[in-house]
Amino acid sequence: MIRRILPHPMLSLLLVIVWCLLVNGLSLGTVVFGAILGIIIPVVTAPYWPDRPLIPHPHRMLGYILIVLWDIIVANVIVAGIVLFKRNKDMKSVWIAIPLDLRTPEAITILAGTITLTPGTVSADVSDEGHSLLVHALDADDPDAVRDEIKTRYERRLKEIFE
Repeated sequence: MIRRILPHPMLSLLLVIVWCLLVNGLSLGTVVFGAILGIIIPVVTAPYWPDRPLIPHPHRMLGYILIVLWDIIVANVIVAGIVLFKRNKDMKSVWIAIPLDLRTPEAITILAGTITLTPGTVSADVSDEGHSLLVHALDADDPDAVRDEIKTRYERRLKEIFE
C-alpha cells in the first residue's frame, strides 16, 4: 500500500525540499504543496522507472554530497586562480580515459555529473560498454593523478553506496 502512494520515497522527499527552496520560504502551505507534488510526481512517473535502482547504503549518500560540495568550492577557487593568473600557453589541458569499476548506469551517471559539476573538469563521453569515462581537465600537470583522484575520491564512494 505504501509503495503505491510513495513509489520513490527519496524522490518524494527531494521534491518537497526542492519546492521549499524554490519558493524561498518555509510555511505550512509551502510544505503541504511540496508534499502534494512529492506524492503526485513519483506516482505519475513510476511506470517510466520499471527497474528502480536499489541503493543499499543511502546514508552514505549524505557524506558523498558533502564531499562534492566541498570539492566544488575548492575547485572554484583553483579555477579562478588559473583564469586570472595563468597564461593560456602555460595551461596543460588534457583528455583522460578513466577505467570504471562501477557497473550500474545510475552510479556512472552520478560520477559523470559529479565530474562535470566540479569546475575544471568535464565528463565528455562514456564507452558503449560503460567500462570507461572520457574526462577533460582544464589544467593538469599529471593526468594519472587526476584519474587516481577521481577513482579514489568519487568512484570508490559511489561503489560503496550502490554495491
